[in-house]
Amino acid sequence: MDGGWWHREIVEPGKLPLLLALVSFVLTFAVTRLVTRMIRAGKGPFRNVTPGGLHIHHVVPGIVLMVVGGFTVIAGEGHGFGSGLAAVLFGVGTGLVLDEFALVLYLSDVYWTSEGTKSVEVVVITVALALLLLLGFSPFGVNDLSGAEVQDRAGALLTIGGNLLLSIVSLLKGKTRIAVLGVLVPFVALVGAVRLARPTSLWARRCYRRRPRARARALTRAYHHDRRWSGLSRRVTYLIGGRPTPSLPGPPPHQPEGR
Repeated sequence: MDGGWWHREIVEPGKLPLLLALVSFVLTFAVTRLVTRMIRAGKGPFRNVTPGGLHIHHVVPGIVLMVVGGFTVIAGEGHGFGSGLAAVLFGVGTGLVLDEFALVLYLSDVYWTSEGTKSVEVVVITVALALLLLLGFSPFGVNDLSGAEVQDRAGALLTIGGNLLLSIVSLLKGKTRIAVLGVLVPFVALVGAVRLARPTSLWARRCYRRRPRARARALTRAYHHDRRWSGLSRRVTYLIGGRPTPSLPGPPPHQPEGR
């Protein structure tokens, strides 16, 4: 196996810890969502951890595992049992933390609200970027390459750099999904880079301030796009992370809450 693909593309470039971290991350996120759904439904032996009435969210042990695993991986050499174990700890911790990314973002327990779906989106983006690092060419760290292989890897590196640039433009235009997909698939981000920006994006706020026609076209295009695709995107997100709890109407403004 020493001359095979596994050794050449995974072991020799030191990608085994990355693979272990990615698998641990995905499994942890899947198991965590399963457990939280069971807790929400009141099924199974699982319950929230509330010592002394304080709800300990799983982002807390996740941060601890990320710190321990991350520093250990950095201190290691990318090989051996210790680095593999540290990568697993880091992957588990990252899964626990990003599963509650929305809680950290909003500084509120929004796990089962529409805002909580941000966690699922961040997890999908993280998996996509990790797959890029894992499956992409490794231009450094592989010995005894022929001239043709060096040229192929140099071309791949230039392609990846161009895709990253286009993906950054797409991201600035508010097209997160196209930006992530463009990092993985060559020139997909070109579509997002050349088309109109989302009306709420940083690009639109900076570049469309004195272009009322561009602003109007961006609003119209965003409306039709969301009307066509937001339902499908929402269903996929709910399938992965669970359907949010419908928000209840609050009390009238003049009435104190709870009365």
